[in-house]
Amino acid sequence: MNAEDMILVSIDDHMIEPPDMYKKHVPAKWLDQAPKVVRNDKGVDEWVFQGQKTSTPFGMSATVGWPKEEWGFNPGAFAELRPGCFDVHERVRDMNVNGVLASMCFPTMAGFNARTFTEVADKNLSLVMLQAYNDWHIDEWCAAYPGRFIPLGIVPMWDVDLAVAEVHRLARKGCRSISFLEAPHGRGWPSFLSGHWDPMLKALVDENMVLSLHIGGAWDLVRLAPEAPIDHTVVIPSQLTMLTAQDLLFGPTLRRFPDLRVALSEGGIGWIPFYLDRVDRHYQNQAWIDNSFGEGKLPSDVFREHFLACYITDPSGLKLREEIGIDVIAWECDYPHTDTTWPEAPESAWKEFQAADCADEEIHRITWQNACRFFDWDPFVHTRRQDATVGALRAAATDVDTARMPRAEWRRRNEAAGLGIV
Repeated sequence: MNAEDMILVSIDDHMIEPPDMYKKHVPAKWLDQAPKVVRNDKGVDEWVFQGQKTSTPFGMSATVGWPKEEWGFNPGAFAELRPGCFDVHERVRDMNVNGVLASMCFPTMAGFNARTFTEVADKNLSLVMLQAYNDWHIDEWCAAYPGRFIPLGIVPMWDVDLAVAEVHRLARKGCRSISFLEAPHGRGWPSFLSGHWDPMLKALVDENMVLSLHIGGAWDLVRLAPEAPIDHTVVIPSQLTMLTAQDLLFGPTLRRFPDLRVALSEGGIGWIPFYLDRVDRHYQNQAWIDNSFGEGKLPSDVFREHFLACYITDPSGLKLREEIGIDVIAWECDYPHTDTTWPEAPESAWKEFQAADCADEEIHRITWQNACRFFDWDPFVHTRRQDATVGALRAAATDVDTARMPRAEWRRRNEAAGLGIV
């Protein structure tokens, strides 16, 4: 086996939602109230909903086409982006040239916790637009290329009963997972330990769907020094995934829902051996602990039953894969963020597999089998296995230009092609 023989399924990528996303998915009577992209007097494209500026879709979220010298949190315009960020046809071409068969795309404008729809006044209108968002994601973005995307939905956090109803609606549409906050209590919501979210978790279990918790949602649990450099916001979030695992593992959630599956998106894997050693020692060493993990089970056993840990690059973690549990590990690409390994994801992954002396069977489990089993998603319904490899996909993308270009050059090219126009 070599790098070209790998099959890559990325369960953490992101989409920069296009300005016209609501055009086909909102009834005419509400269309003028849908979120809109407005270009301000500084030339920045901003999403506006119910009179509030909800987000700018750029900065560190869409650096994939730019030279590193232009990376930063400064916002910009759609025309400055590599089109694969927001155009599904170009996204699939970018996946092909990167040898990636399938992708699960997290929201940008909507936020991992449906923030855009949660933080405004008119919740009835928010529900209409949230459902339209999900319809766009499933019926347009994912449906444009069957077999290339794993559908991921969002739910109305402001009402758990509505969240339950949306989980069931999403399941009927073939959705495999929902995106949710890692640590809801960090943002002022009830915690997972409180039981508040149990009806939603039950719905996920009933519908055989996965709870996907992306890094960033636990940020408010820590207090940084006021002098902290911007680097902290990139390095620290993946370390906070341990706090999420602890809430779920030592709280009542996994005992109440023994079939719940939780993906720790972009949290990495290197922290897991230490964490599992620590929780097992704690459990065995403390006579007063009142948590039961099942007859003969340690906390580490229950962790491996419920969690899928996702990584972009993690050479140390791969060397400890047996201590983690090989079936717990899944690869991801993180397109179009700064951490992405595009367009050299196969080379990056293969180098780490070789350094860790991974066997072919282990590589397949990490790059696609674990994720596809966990999300109950068959990668070969629409694509023959021989056409799903890195080599086969790249052979269909020999015309894709992977060069990084300054924003100004992207603007010139995109505007000439009619792309990214607001």
